[in-house]
Amino acid sequence: MPVPKKRTSISKKKIRKNFWKKKGYKAALKAFSLADSILTGTSKSYRIVINTKPRPFLPRNQKKSCVIVRNTNVGRE
Repeated sequence: MPVPKKRTSISKKKIRKNFWKKKGYKAALKAFSLADSILTGTSKSYRIVINTKPRPFLPRNQKKSCVIVRNTNVGRE
């Protein structure tokens, strides 16, 4: 017959929850580090492309758009 599982202890719950939180913190830290390197210009794998073509449907203050592009020729220089 099926038997109900034992209750998970509070300490085990906290360990699992903290591990889950730490994964999110590391992902956020990595994203902010990448954004910082892109904005300062030290990134070797991404580059910023500024599009200056006139776009008819945007307001006057948003005529330029900025796009982050993956650099494909990283090791070929």
